[in-house]
Amino acid sequence: PGSLTMEVQDVPALAKIARNHGLVSLSDNTWASPLGFPALERGVDISIMSLTKHVGGHSDLMMGSASAGPELYARLRKRAQSLGQVVSPDDAALALRGLRTLGVRLERETASALEVAGWLANRPEVALVMCPMLPGSPGHELWKRDFTGGCGLFSFVLKGGTADRRDNFIDALELFGIGYSWGGFESLAVPVDPASIRSVTPWPPTGLDGTDRFGVRLSIGLEDPADLIADLENALGVIQRA
Repeated sequence: PGSLTMEVQDVPALAKIARNHGLVSLSDNTWASPLGFPALERGVDISIMSLTKHVGGHSDLMMGSASAGPELYARLRKRAQSLGQVVSPDDAALALRGLRTLGVRLERETASALEVAGWLANRPEVALVMCPMLPGSPGHELWKRDFTGGCGLFSFVLKGGTADRRDNFIDALELFGIGYSWGGFESLAVPVDPASIRSVTPWPPTGLDGTDRFGVRLSIGLEDPADLIADLENALGVIQRA
């Protein structure tokens, strides 16, 4: 999915089109990881990931990966060597540490995110929840068809208001940190304004009021989801009383 508004692409169809035209397809599989989306099995030629996120898992690693099937691996490996791509032993050890708990952490994140997203979807202050794993959310049918898992990253749009109102909501959060990275053990929130960076597709999308513009992206970590919901409820109360 897109990392702000969570659009889900029809990856098998796009990969087939690319292959029919002699093109190499590349997909960023950071959101679900291969545990939740087997990109190569879905027809993608090269799958890349930010290992900084879920694989690291502790917000103390900067690393990426590129994986390919037998047809392209030799070329990919040769190019990486030609460009001098190297990883330090310490960083490799941190990635290996994260891999040992990746499955357990993703299961917990996904379950907690679904609980939090479902709660937000029923709040009158929320205009839209963008969480592909959640039934009724945009992209859910493609997610259900192609994915076997998810993660804790999703976004929602506040109903009406201004950027200041959205920022006041984030400032009122106590358990959520503020940060653009994600996939670690701690929950994070960051303001998003898709209208300010779009040049082709409109925002807000069809069905929303023109004032339903300002959103929040959440990365749900390993905290108790009941505590996170209580924190969100308190922050919604703060902006309602303002």
